[in-house]
Amino acid sequence: MTMQAHLESLEKKHGALEERLHTALASPSVNDEHIAELKRLKLRLKDEMERLKASTRH
Repeated sequence: MTMQAHLESLEKKHGALEERLHTALASPSVNDEHIAELKRLKLRLKDEMERLKASTRH
């Protein structure tokens, strides 16, 4: 997988997590731990995307 393809894959996963997070936040039955886990996963993906972008700039 090329770096660009990997980055695009991460962006899709990040978008899917964003949708799941919005759905979870709109549902009163979802607990705070689940919301926090979604936010952590989303942040990890964002960090990895930034690392890849930074490595392609050099």
